[in-house]
Amino acid sequence: MPKCSMIESAITWLLQLIAAPEVGLTSVFLISFISATLLPLGSEPAVFAVIKANPALFWPAIAVATVGNTLGGAVDYWMGYRAKQAFAKERDTRWFRWLARYGAKTMLLAWLPGVGDPLCTLAGWLKLPFWPSVAYMAVGKCARYLTMTTLLLYVPDGVWHRIGQMLS
Repeated sequence: MPKCSMIESAITWLLQLIAAPEVGLTSVFLISFISATLLPLGSEPAVFAVIKANPALFWPAIAVATVGNTLGGAVDYWMGYRAKQAFAKERDTRWFRWLARYGAKTMLLAWLPGVGDPLCTLAGWLKLPFWPSVAYMAVGKCARYLTMTTLLLYVPDGVWHRIGQMLS
């Protein structure tokens, strides 16, 4: 079996495993954690799917996603903390000056797509205070999950069915 199809099979198996309804909150945690690292993966669809399938899991899913995403942000922080040489030439950029000026509060923006995860890494590189940084990350990420999930829940089911039909 060629390597490409083995990798594709492994990815398909992993995606089917984490999509299984009996591991909904586990899936939310794993996807939220992985998406907070520098890997491009969105966790909002997983949170929304679990809540849509079981509305009683609204707060547990938001909490699990927030914890997973915040822990992923903390991993980014520690990668940055340990990666000084990799960023040494970037030290004079406006991002570093901005982070140094505003400190741990900048982690409120850790939820931003494409920007938030590198911000966590740069915060670690700058050795911003760890626990305040994690606390601000958690607040920002929780606000994102609450906002996105609430907005998605207001979309009528018929719209989701039409989107599903268009994609299949």
